[in-house]
Amino acid sequence: MRNLSTTTEQYTTQQTIPLGDLEEQSASKRNLIPAFKAYDNKQMHMILDLEALIPIHHVARVIDEMIEAIPDQQLFAHYIGGGRSSYHPKMMLKVILYGYSQKVYSCRGIEKLLYENIPTMWLAAMQQPDFRTLNDFRGVRMKAFMDELFETMIHKLISDNYITMEQYFLDGTKIEADANKYSFVWKKSTLRFEEKLKEKVKATLAHIHTLTQQEAGPYTAADPEDLPARLNEQRSCWRRRSKD
Repeated sequence: MRNLSTTTEQYTTQQTIPLGDLEEQSASKRNLIPAFKAYDNKQMHMILDLEALIPIHHVARVIDEMIEAIPDQQLFAHYIGGGRSSYHPKMMLKVILYGYSQKVYSCRGIEKLLYENIPTMWLAAMQQPDFRTLNDFRGVRMKAFMDELFETMIHKLISDNYITMEQYFLDGTKIEADANKYSFVWKKSTLRFEEKLKEKVKATLAHIHTLTQQEAGPYTAADPEDLPARLNEQRSCWRRRSKD
């Protein structure tokens, strides 16, 4: 509408913007340079503390505490002394058990974790034993002890709610320890859970022993008790060579 006394026929209340201005605004938006955070994966980075990268409630910390609680002398008893320095048994146990907690049972797989997995690097303090060294440790020097530790680790991780039987064992086993919704733990149900868990642990250990034999090659003795004799024989060979 318009006031006939004050406006002409060409009068309009609609505002118009020159097309040239719109084209300039559109062009200016298209010409903006995108901004990115600095990125250079070839740049050297110094990590001062690997532990700072491990979450507080991480499985690796549980395994670290569990192994640290073992008296040194109990582990050192498996060594006869002499020869070149060995990897510390606590480091080896932590690395292997962490691999087991991730369902990595092959020592080749555990060796790969030492190069690629931050929690494993932290547990190993950046040391990198090869798969044969890991396999000899678990299959000869610490064979019986490894089985016991594996079972202890599984019970602890389940009791502390880090894993469940259904998650860890692959066949979808589901068995409840709580018998009803009121949080009563019935003895019969608990015993059934423990029996099932023991079966699963036993089957997993059998699988680990098979892998240990496959990865051993000609280097592992058939009986762990043969290790001291094997080491003494090797030491005698070194002495004879040094005299020659």
